[in-house]
Amino acid sequence: MSETVGRRHRLGMLTPSSNTVLEPVTAAMLAGLPEVSAHFARFRVTEISLGRGALGQFEIGPMLAAAEVLADARVASICWNGTSAGWLGFESDERLCAAISERTGIAACSSVLALNEVFERTGVERFALVTPYLREVQQAIIASYAGAGLECVAERHLLERDNFAFSEYGEALIAKLCREVATARPDAITIFCTNLRGARVVASLEEELRIPIYDTVATAVWKSLALADVPPRLVRGWGRLFEVA
Repeated sequence: MSETVGRRHRLGMLTPSSNTVLEPVTAAMLAGLPEVSAHFARFRVTEISLGRGALGQFEIGPMLAAAEVLADARVASICWNGTSAGWLGFESDERLCAAISERTGIAACSSVLALNEVFERTGVERFALVTPYLREVQQAIIASYAGAGLECVAERHLLERDNFAFSEYGEALIAKLCREVATARPDAITIFCTNLRGARVVASLEEELRIPIYDTVATAVWKSLALADVPPRLVRGWGRLFEVA
């Protein structure tokens, strides 16, 4: 007679359709937690800009539909693993998370809201921003944080709009950009894109620069674990973020 498996913690992630980074990185972060698994639902996102069509990709309907399908996997939490609230306004993620929870009965979070929580918990007032985005998108993100009382003291961006192309930039370049913004001595650096290969360089860069670095794929995992009643500190080797209570 077969026996059932022990208690599992399933984390649900809403994923931009052209993102190829966050799924393997999330799985790698969770590799040391055999009782935890991540499960993904995609909806179409191909371009990041402030054009009408690009902004329309983040309408709540397709995101809610993806969340409903993901709920069939009986996940403990559902996270919007993307950074659109940076330029759409943080309230867009607040509305989305509330709608997901109302529709599915499952606790919901997002990469950006998790980052903001970490900023608050660790007393960040001055931050540095590394992204692959266009100038106007970068300015919108900085304005969103300024509205929340946080100052961006240094930034770098790659002037890219193709969401798939973000994943083609290498870790060495991302580390270089982090080193450049670190000269402003921010309270923290954020690698702000869930299709950018930043998470794997965080731990070594933190040791080198002596500055916390918060990658938005990592913030999604951090908050999803907390909502699933799994201590984030169990994730080892991925930076100081997972030591934040």
